[in-house]
Amino acid sequence: METRKVQLSGGTTFTVSLPKGWATEQDISSGSVLYLHPDDDGTLLIEAGPREGSDDRTARIDVSTYDTEMVIEVARSMYLVGVDEIVLEDRNGHADERVEAAMDLTTKLSGLEILETTDRKLVFRNIMDPASVSIRKSVLRLKLVVLSMHRDAVRAVTGNDPALARQVVARDDEADKLFHLVTRQFQRALADLQTVEQLDTTRSKLFEQYHAARQFERVGDHAAKVARLVVQRTDDLADIDTEEFDRLADRSRRIVERAGDVVLSDVDARTGYDILEDATELQATVEELDRELYDREDAAGAYVVGLLLDSVRRTAAYGRNIADIGFQRAVQTEEESVAAQ
Repeated sequence: METRKVQLSGGTTFTVSLPKGWATEQDISSGSVLYLHPDDDGTLLIEAGPREGSDDRTARIDVSTYDTEMVIEVARSMYLVGVDEIVLEDRNGHADERVEAAMDLTTKLSGLEILETTDRKLVFRNIMDPASVSIRKSVLRLKLVVLSMHRDAVRAVTGNDPALARQVVARDDEADKLFHLVTRQFQRALADLQTVEQLDTTRSKLFEQYHAARQFERVGDHAAKVARLVVQRTDDLADIDTEEFDRLADRSRRIVERAGDVVLSDVDARTGYDILEDATELQATVEELDRELYDREDAAGAYVVGLLLDSVRRTAAYGRNIADIGFQRAVQTEEESVAAQ
């Protein structure tokens, strides 16, 4: 780290010198234009280099040696890191199967369209303006979706309802789509400081919201896992204590719901700490019940109950992860408030 003294130039302008080594590496000379990005936390980020075309990122990739699955994964990855136009070229020609898979991918990723399909070229384009997408609102929507999935998955277990369970599994794609959108916005903001300004947020809030979204997406995965058990192992659910499972699952869901409020709303540190304690207590309860399964004679039933309890425990753990980062921010905010008084 280097330090510089601020100078007053002309009586109205503050100036500060740049480290010569850094300026030389960035080809900065007299007349060069720098881009300044002030943040709410008091930092000032300086960006050097031309910005022409930075708002329109294109990736051109030769996929001649890739199978269809890998080609689709490449396109997905480029979308997630914030690329606007993805050109996939194959010297041998794109098979119909690959084109169909590409079409299917556009239904799973928000804003992604296919602009061109030829024998040797597939061109994807993201038509969504990054500035028009609120990460916070997307995370809130994701939270509502996965909590609804979890609630219905539990109902499918307690009611032994395979039809409802299948609906839960189908909605997992909606949760994934929202998480992919949040991931794209987050990754783009890491690479482009201007995106953070367009989103009207801060880097620390972006990280908190992405972290929360990642945990919500995992809650959705476990809701789908529970639902699949109802479809695939319905006979093994006959002897389950539905009242106890419903109570534990409801408690884990409330942990996730309250934890989301800590990150996405102005909630004090005390609330965050209470959630952490509740998650710890629930984990201990589930682990004790899990140990009791070893004494059951019905091995198949015990196995399924063990899987259900594991999903309860993990769901609460994801809620704890969300509350933990929200608790840290709440404590810091309260500390800064006290210091300012």
